Amino acid sequence: MLRIYGRKNSSNVQKVLWCCDELGLVFERIDMGREFGGNREAPYLALNPNGLVPTLVEEDGFVLWESNAILRYLARTRGPAGFWPQQAREAAIADQWMDWQTNSLNVAFTPIFHGLVRQGPQERDAAAIERSREATQRHLAMLDRHLQRSAWVAGDAFGVADIPLGIYAYRWYAFEGIARDSLPALEDWYRRLRERAAFRERVMVGLA
Repeated sequence: MLRIYGRKNSSNVQKVLWCCDELGLVFERIDMGREFGGNREAPYLALNPNGLVPTLVEEDGFVLWESNAILRYLARTRGPAGFWPQQAREAAIADQWMDWQTNSLNVAFTPIFHGLVRQGPQERDAAAIERSREATQRHLAMLDRHLQRSAWVAGDAFGVADIPLGIYAYRWYAFEGIARDSLPALEDWYRRLRERAAFRERVMVGLA
């Protein structure tokens, strides 16, 4: 039994829940962070000194935090063949896009998400939201060009690298009333993600 600390509407927690469902893993999820609090208290900080979610705890007491690190660990230790690429170059491509999600796409996307979802109309900075929308569009166009050459993010089969990027695809297309350029390869990939029961169950739950 795995324990996963984090609220189910956190994008980073959703990554781990989606991955667990894809792998058929049994887990207990414990609400933590934002409206539930607890993440800045000593017991949780002893597990995760960042005070962020998610945190994974195994039965033997092994603790791991950072969502993409958790994904890699679960894929390598519990995934079927190919879920974490076996070839060095395909694994490097998976790493590349997972790191890109954290360091590039997330940076571009966060202002529009906070502006449209977390802030009320009177608090919004319209210029910052538009800059974020444009930056996100540029980044997703990069992913679209990659998906024109690759059925899934790291090769011919769905794998762990699709999970962190799929979270952002749902949120991008869930926004109402924003301008989006057509990205056919990205849209086809997103359509195939929506066919996966775990994606619908863990990710397509609204924006919060």
